Amino acid sequence: SEMCIRDRYQRRVHGGTRTEKYSILFFNMESVIRVCITGAAGQIAYNLIPMVCGGEIFGTEQTIELSLLDLPTMEDVLRGIAMEIEDGAYPLIKSVQIGSDPKEMFRDVDFAIFLGGSPRKPGMERRDLLQVNGQIFEEQGKALEEVAKPEAKIIVVANPVNTNCLILSMHAPKIPKENFTCLTRLDFNRARAQVFFACIEFISIDCAQDRSECP
Repeated sequence: SEMCIRDRYQRRVHGGTRTEKYSILFFNMESVIRVCITGAAGQIAYNLIPMVCGGEIFGTEQTIELSLLDLPTMEDVLRGIAMEIEDGAYPLIKSVQIGSDPKEMFRDVDFAIFLGGSPRKPGMERRDLLQVNGQIFEEQGKALEEVAKPEAKIIVVANPVNTNCLILSMHAPKIPKENFTCLTRLDFNRARAQVFFACIEFISIDCAQDRSECP
């Protein structure tokens, strides 16, 4: 593949939210996928992004247009992450786009990784967390419905993952239900522990948001 260098820098403003796009060193491969990571200024994203850029997630021959979404207050952090990606000169990264507008970041997305969500604060029950995150994922689900590709693949990491994933799918009906998934490893580990210490015949993971909730 022919190596290309693009040093163009673009800045656009959309209704109070800022979108910046960096075009950097990349290999001009035939297929390009668009990947969006929400909560991109957080610590989980900081560990995940190098894996995406290095080909550990989508393969070592897959060119990526990367979109990083977070709150407007995290704009400087996102800009710093984009600069670090540029410094890394990852050959698989065609471009990096940062911003706080879901409709802009999800446009024509092939894969979306939802890391971002409101954290559980002292005194909050899971039902309180659901109310806050429900609004976030409803808005983002509507954005997916409007601008994402119909065949987009969605994975949710932000808790409560089951419910957040359900809310996303409900508000993005053009995307098949089987294209939505979420990480429930913690529930799985807790269930294994209960099986180990007791004789349990049947286990299911419920979406109920109650203080007594358990697998």
